[in-house]
Parts: sequence; C-alpha cells; structure tokens
Amino acid sequence: MEKSIFNDSIEDYLSELNGVKRVSQNTLTAYQKDLSQFLFFLNKKGIDSFNKINERIIRLFIVELNDSNLNKTSISRKLSVLRGYFRFLNQQEIMDSNPLASIKNPKSNRKLPEIITLDSYEKILKLLEEEKKDNSDIQLIFELLYGCALRVSEVCNLNRGDIDLSRKSIRVFGKGSKTRIVPFGDKSITVYKNYVSNYPFASQFAPLFNTKKGKRIYPRYVARLVNKYLSKVTDVSKKSPHVLRHTAATHMLDNGADLVGVKEILGHENLSTTQIYTHVSIERLKKAYKNAHPKS
Repeated sequence: MEKSIFNDSIEDYLSELNGVKRVSQNTLTAYQKDLSQFLFFLNKKGIDSFNKINERIIRLFIVELNDSNLNKTSISRKLSVLRGYFRFLNQQEIMDSNPLASIKNPKSNRKLPEIITLDSYEKILKLLEEEKKDNSDIQLIFELLYGCALRVSEVCNLNRGDIDLSRKSIRVFGKGSKTRIVPFGDKSITVYKNYVSNYPFASQFAPLFNTKKGKRIYPRYVARLVNKYLSKVTDVSKKSPHVLRHTAATHMLDNGADLVGVKEILGHENLSTTQIYTHVSIERLKKAYKNAHPKS
C-alpha cells in the first residue's frame, strides 16, 4: 500500500511539472527515471512510509550513488530532482520537512562545452555540396543548428510557417513551452530557399522537415546526421547536434556579441547559463596566446 502512495505522489509531481510548469517531455522522462531509482532504493531499505525518509536515508542514497561511480554532475542532478519532489510533498502537506534541506550538492568543476572550429564547419558545408545528391535538407538542418544556434528538439519541431523571410526571423518553440524569435541570416535564407525549391509545401502548418517515410524528423535522426559529418572533420569526443549550438554561441562571443543578446538567441532563462561560453572564449584566447606568443 505504501509503495502505491510513493508512486501516486511521484505521478502527481510529474503531472504538476507537465501541466503547470510545462517542462519538456525529455525533462519529464529524466525526472521519472531519477525518482524511480530513488523509489527502488527505498524499497531495498524497507522504507514504507514518508515519515521514515530523513536526512540519514538521503545520505545513504548518496553513498550508493557514489559507489556506483556516478559523476558529481549526475549526482547533483538527482539531488536537485529529489529536492523539488520533497518541496512538492511539503506543499501538499504530505511531509512536514525537506530531508534535503541541509544537504548540499557535491561540488564539481563545470566541464567546458566542446566546440569545433569555423574551418571545420565550413568543411562540412563543402562536403555536402560535393556529394552527388540533393542535400539541401541536411544543409538547412546544419544552418539551423549552427547559424541559428537552435536545440535539436527545436529544429525538429519547426513548421514551415515558423520561417518569416520578410523579417528574416524564425519563431522557435523552446524549453518550457516558451516561444522566442531568432534572427535568420542571409546565408541561412539562401540555403532555405534552395531547400524549399526542392521540397515545396502546401501548408504553413506542415513540418519543416520530414523523414523519407513522410514523418516529422526526430532528435535521434538529426543526431545520426550530425555525427556522420562531424566525424569527417573533427576529433572532438562528442559529435552531437548540441556541439553546433555550443560552437555558435562561442563564435558569437568571440566576435564581440553582447552576452545578453546571445542569451536571448539561445533561449536561456538565466544569464549564468550563457556565461559558460565566455569561459570557453577565454580558454581559446589563452590557447592561442600560448601557441603563438613568443613570450608565452
């Protein structure tokens, strides 16, 4: 019976995140996985009621996470999920206190995002042009990931009507169901016009991209494409679509873009999230200095 109560409270919490806070499906899936892991831990320890969940139990859970060789970033994420869950239980008067109140997330050095060089990106465009087939759809996908710094989910969710050529902008449906307007540059527009000439559409509500089977493209589909071409031009360890977004943000800052402006383009809620790219730019400057300056 108590196991059912735990499950019900988790479902209620996820429902609130979905209905009230409108988090993305990927976030919901990640939260559900983390909370299920905690529930499995409670069952192993014989915890059968909410009032038995205390600071000691949480610390035992952290020990188990450490023993499984989980990195500090992943542990911090799981604790943040639990902290939100217990806050919800407090609000619902299911628990009187938050057992995570005095427990801090483990400190970790934030890893700088990997990026590619502009030369590497241009090599990808050249490869696409040299292939003896129509690649206008792939070219446009790369332009949106790098040229517009979109998330892969945002690219997949675009409809034809979201592109406004008269205003040179794109309406993007981003995280948390928030909509933002992103500039659409002249080079990207040229690629878009070429794509539309090869793939005409009848409705503004039609997906911007479809698979060969006529279905809307999905993140894993794009990830395979990006991995294929990144593998040909760079040796970065991660060859995901997000590398192109990281690269776009860093290149904008390298070329003097305003941090707040970059934040708006990326659709970040907090400026601190965008600031990580300033560290990437600084590290690039240090590397250039070390490699080129005679007094380094």
